[in-house]
Amino acid sequence: MSLILILALPFIGSLCAALLPSNARNAEAWLAGLMALSCFVLVASLYPQVADGGVVRADLEWAPALGLQFTLRMDGYAWLFALIVSGMGALVVLYARYYMSPEDPVPRFFSFFQAFMAAMLGVVLSGNLIQLVLFWEMTSLASFMLIAYWHHRQDARRGARMALTVTGAGGLCLLAGVLILGNIVGSYDMDQVLAAGEVVRADPWYPAVLVLVALGALTKSAQFPFQFWLPNAMAAPTPVSAYLHSATMVKAGVFLLARFWPVLSGTEEWFWIIGGAGLCSLVLGAYAAIFQQDMKGVLAYSTISHLGLITLLLGMNSSLGLVAAIFHMVNHATFKASLFMAAGIVDHETGTRDLGRLSGLRRAMPITATLAVVAAAAMAGVPLLNGFISKEMFFAETTFVSGDPMIQYGLPAMAVLASAFSVAYSLRFILQVFFGPPAEDLPRAPHEPPRFMLVPSGLLVLMCLVVGVIPGLTVGPFLHTAAQSILGADMPEYSLAVWHGVNLPLVMSFVAMLAGVLLYAGLRARQRALPGQVPFIYRFDGRRTFEFLFDYSSVAASWVLARVSSPRMQIQMVLIVLGALLVAWLPLQRGQWNDAPSPITPLDPAFAVLWVVGAICAVGAAFQAKFHRLAALILAGGAGLVTCLTFVWFSAPDLALTQLAVEVVTVVLLLLGLRWLPRRIEGGGQDGSARARARRARDLVIATVTGTSLAALAYAILTRPQGQTVASYFVEKALPEGGGTNVVNVILVDFRGFDTFGEITVVGIVALTVYALLRRFRPAAESIALPRQQRDQGAIVAPDIQALLPDNALALPAVLVRFLLPIAAMVSVYLLLRGHNSPGGGFVGGLVMATAVILQYMVGGVYWVESRSRLNPQHWIGLGLLCAGFTAVSAWFAARPFLSAMAWDVSLPLIGHVHLSSVLFFDVGVYMLVVGGTMLVLVALAHQSLRAQRKAAAEAQAAAESGSPA
Repeated sequence: MSLILILALPFIGSLCAALLPSNARNAEAWLAGLMALSCFVLVASLYPQVADGGVVRADLEWAPALGLQFTLRMDGYAWLFALIVSGMGALVVLYARYYMSPEDPVPRFFSFFQAFMAAMLGVVLSGNLIQLVLFWEMTSLASFMLIAYWHHRQDARRGARMALTVTGAGGLCLLAGVLILGNIVGSYDMDQVLAAGEVVRADPWYPAVLVLVALGALTKSAQFPFQFWLPNAMAAPTPVSAYLHSATMVKAGVFLLARFWPVLSGTEEWFWIIGGAGLCSLVLGAYAAIFQQDMKGVLAYSTISHLGLITLLLGMNSSLGLVAAIFHMVNHATFKASLFMAAGIVDHETGTRDLGRLSGLRRAMPITATLAVVAAAAMAGVPLLNGFISKEMFFAETTFVSGDPMIQYGLPAMAVLASAFSVAYSLRFILQVFFGPPAEDLPRAPHEPPRFMLVPSGLLVLMCLVVGVIPGLTVGPFLHTAAQSILGADMPEYSLAVWHGVNLPLVMSFVAMLAGVLLYAGLRARQRALPGQVPFIYRFDGRRTFEFLFDYSSVAASWVLARVSSPRMQIQMVLIVLGALLVAWLPLQRGQWNDAPSPITPLDPAFAVLWVVGAICAVGAAFQAKFHRLAALILAGGAGLVTCLTFVWFSAPDLALTQLAVEVVTVVLLLLGLRWLPRRIEGGGQDGSARARARRARDLVIATVTGTSLAALAYAILTRPQGQTVASYFVEKALPEGGGTNVVNVILVDFRGFDTFGEITVVGIVALTVYALLRRFRPAAESIALPRQQRDQGAIVAPDIQALLPDNALALPAVLVRFLLPIAAMVSVYLLLRGHNSPGGGFVGGLVMATAVILQYMVGGVYWVESRSRLNPQHWIGLGLLCAGFTAVSAWFAARPFLSAMAWDVSLPLIGHVHLSSVLFFDVGVYMLVVGGTMLVLVALAHQSLRAQRKAAAEAQAAAESGSPA
């Protein structure tokens, strides 16, 4: 239960923060802080259970028949990371409370922030590979929203798009990799995968798995050659940057590499791919950080370098290297978050982060300067700070690498060079900002921030000091627990003592520090001598390369679309139908799809006449489409009515009722949409007529083949012997396992409930998309309300239509429609409630209610509907999805699979015995979404129609005033 709470609390906090008013900054910060602190306490409380190699699990059945379940798993390594994610989240929330401006949309910030925390906790605690990928992609989406938080800025939008594109593509590679990995192991359960390292490495698909998983991890952690997106993500608010760099997002990649270390490491491929990418990132990131002019730019490239150090340690195939990598993950989180907070404080109090303008701030901001100096020293690896110990462990590992002399001697040399660069950019970060003469041209006069804004940075700096002085007593037990959970019996001997005597790693550390000081002095002197010279590193810009590839991919996509697509709907329908026909033919071409059919019953003459009428309507609709689209739509409705009667004939009143409601709604919506179809353009002359005849002949062939194929398929299904279909299974299991006698409804909300949930989600997305595309044509809001005089007269039609009609022309229909709405609402609720045992259900009930709303529009106009409506259609869609989703998840509280039905028998006063089922609430969600989606599409199309009427009226009035014919 604790694991579920740890994951659920940030999600709950995210939803609550989104609903808070925009002026409740304290309430939002308190909410986010309490959620993060609660997660931290819950995680800390589980340490005794994981300290001795234990694993805490929470399993919720998802689809047990498919071997899928929602699994949360916490071992020592996951515990350490969850502690960092939650603890750092609480500190960043406290910092953000003072950093964010009251003018900013703060609810949105804290909502996305808590979703970011929840997604990262999901990655850390996932006990299933597919589940891990889902949370992995969720971190990309949450970071996209946070990086683009100030979306009015172009750099924020570009940075967010770049981050999402790169990490999203890596996530797709990771998905492919874990699918292959799970297929090799025979399970997606994390425990079984981690125990199958020898099997995976011996499999022929191991190189493919390694490359795909590496692409996912390297893109997420901004490692070479994908490092370019991280500096461009600095347009995010500084609290986001501090959290993203220290505990989430970029740490997810190295977390994954360490998590899969027992499975994928130990090979030459692992060494060259992972170690090579880490080495390149280590050196290039440190070198680029030296020349950055933005304080956050320096920290961004330093993150690339330090993550490269961790990646290189993991790529060395050394168990001690894994321990050092985990240790440096913790150390990097403390000093990097503190430095980002210092950069944010400087920006917040001075109005700039430009290193060329900042100078001498230690006099005005002594506390901030002290904290920043200590954190930067930890980043540079100064003794008696935590960064020094993990960097020494790194140097020791590079000296033990054996093999090719170039690697044996080159790797330690590159490590010293990168460390020297680290010292140089750390010195530049501190000396140019806090030392020297006071700056005189700053946007704001510098001063210390509020005390509580300094508390998070102060706590992190204190951790750097304490861990650096007494590492064995502070972080030692936690590090041992985390490493042991990965290595098991292969745990190496190591010491976290500050002093190991004078040895080669210590010499390398002092050489790097001295070289870094000299390098900074030389670069400073060169900068003064040649102030306008552009560093060589700026000739290589990953952002420009990305933009170039992005633009040319759009050009390539346009070229492909120009050759395989068409703006004409007829061509698109031809391609869709042919594609569907091909896909349907592939499994049938093997044969044995209609073996031993059952004898068919004699044809009833009345049924034959009914189908002849339907066929005539269908053919007439196709013929009339050329001349009169309205007539074609009416004939298509006739064919739909015949389909309804066919369902009644075959004793399927539920389907007949649904089909009838669908026909009514779609016919009205299509009527609104017909005016937007372009006029038919017939070719002129004999050539044009010949082309038109050829096109119609082609369409006739396609329609005949498709219709015949569907008829053959339907015939094969209807004549299949009783024991070879799934129908008998559903009929037998509907009542005992689904709790309902209406088999169709039980299939929709129970047996195939996941499909239904996906379908209503698609319906909601389509409705929102239609509304979003057409909302730009929405008329002015002030024209929605009707004049009081028209309301008093009982006329409820729209003002523009009212002016064209005689007095009280629609008064009687208007009154009747007013009475019809509550009656239709009662009927729709009745159909909703009876659907589990009799014809009805949420879908048909929602359509009946939507039909009543459409009648209101037909008589009163869309403005009357909008002005009288008490619920926004978007709210209906959202509440419907939440209701259906909560019903699906609520089965977990009863330890049952996702979307399982639960039933209760209760006795109510005056009513008596009542049988209740959870599927009713799922059906309520379907009902609300159908009503909301239909209303939203109706409103969008109706606004378009009214806009066209107004345009035509204005043109006619202008023509009349000018005296020209309309």
